[in-house]
Amino acid sequence: MKRLLSTLLAGLALLPMQAAAKERADILIRHATIVDVEHARLIPDQAVATTGDRIVAVGGDAEVAKQWSAKRTVDAKARYLIPGLWDMHVHFGGGPDLIEENRALLPLYVAHGITTVRDASGDLPLQVLGWRDEIAKGALFGPTLLSSGPKIEGIKPIWKGTIETGSEADVDAAVARLKTLNVDFVKITDSTLKPDLFLHALRQVRGAGLRASGHIPMALTVGQAVDAGISSIEHLGYAFKAGAEDEAAIAADFAAGRIDRAEANRRINASFDRDTAMASYRRFVEKGVFVTPTLNGGRIIAYLDQDDHKNDDYLAYIGPRLRATYTWRVERAAQADATAIAARHDQIEREAAVLPLLQAAGVTIMAGTDAGFLNSFNYPGIGLHDELGLYTRYGLTPAQALSAATRAGPAWFGTLDRYGSIDRGKAADMVLLDRNPLEDIAATRAIHAVILRGSVQDRAALDRMLAETRAKVAAWNARP
Repeated sequence: MKRLLSTLLAGLALLPMQAAAKERADILIRHATIVDVEHARLIPDQAVATTGDRIVAVGGDAEVAKQWSAKRTVDAKARYLIPGLWDMHVHFGGGPDLIEENRALLPLYVAHGITTVRDASGDLPLQVLGWRDEIAKGALFGPTLLSSGPKIEGIKPIWKGTIETGSEADVDAAVARLKTLNVDFVKITDSTLKPDLFLHALRQVRGAGLRASGHIPMALTVGQAVDAGISSIEHLGYAFKAGAEDEAAIAADFAAGRIDRAEANRRINASFDRDTAMASYRRFVEKGVFVTPTLNGGRIIAYLDQDDHKNDDYLAYIGPRLRATYTWRVERAAQADATAIAARHDQIEREAAVLPLLQAAGVTIMAGTDAGFLNSFNYPGIGLHDELGLYTRYGLTPAQALSAATRAGPAWFGTLDRYGSIDRGKAADMVLLDRNPLEDIAATRAIHAVILRGSVQDRAALDRMLAETRAKVAAWNARP
């Protein structure tokens, strides 16, 4: 009997490894072509296993499949697997009456492969912070939401939903309140905020261990904001301003009331200098300052004379009251004569031309759309793909554009250890594409499936999201 038992044990020891119990995952994606965004290369015939919201294994398909089984297996059929997309500049707002229409935007981001958005503040800041927490708990469906909460502003600003400050003590109290709200970063704007308080706010935010983004007052140089601690510059126009040889004199004249904004902008255009710009951009790199171009929104307004967007199919996904917020920019643009329209075209082209200069200097470019209320026809979801298309149009490679939408956001938040690539231990946020985005960035639109926090949303599920949003908007349109 003992001899028989020994023989059996010896036989078991010689069984091939395949017979050993496999580890169990929730999802197993097989035969995928992983897009290594960091190194701009493709890795064919890979498998990815996920458990919960984390990737637990990545490797050659045969090897991973030998070790792992799963509740659900997805055959990628050599499709292209990229990290989830991030939109690093969005807005929710329009007042309390628009809460439901804003909430309906959340699935639009997921349906377009966007797994994380950075809310740069509107006039519903506390509502958005609540959504952020509900999404994190699984009580609300949507992309991971990172928010600044209410903006820091001056007294009686044009923007609603802000914390008004008129002294250093007010700024200090504002930063303390934002810490209490557990915001993910701080947004500072300049409609009425005094320049000295703007700089004080940047220093206080940095001292509180938070990142700051914002609009830089004309009475300051961009370099002053950089030195004070701004972490991301929102909108490409500020990066363009940093390339003006006479920027310091322009800022001083504006601060003293000797020139208005129009004259300041004319002088900025006249004194833009490539060498000055490159020196400024290298300073951005030294200070770890990122740039969010938001080109799409600016281009839409600049060229409204050529495309009024009245027949855009995507309007069917935007609630009627949100659509109504587009009117103010449209009406302002309609007042322009032929000279003003030509100047508008010229300005956006001048600003877009600095995009490859930023890239050459080593500045990290973050993809962000400025989509949301007020910003006419700059649509949540699809707007990011439009933004990426503009990056390649104005000089970036598809790989650089893709990095701006997958790695730059996590790098800014200091979370590249969890996001931005498809590796073991990283977040299970991925997008499966039908085409290769390293050849053509428009491939990011060809979405076969989205994996959001470890949950597979296949093409049918994504289409349902779109259909449900469209049906909501149709119902709202039918209201008296």
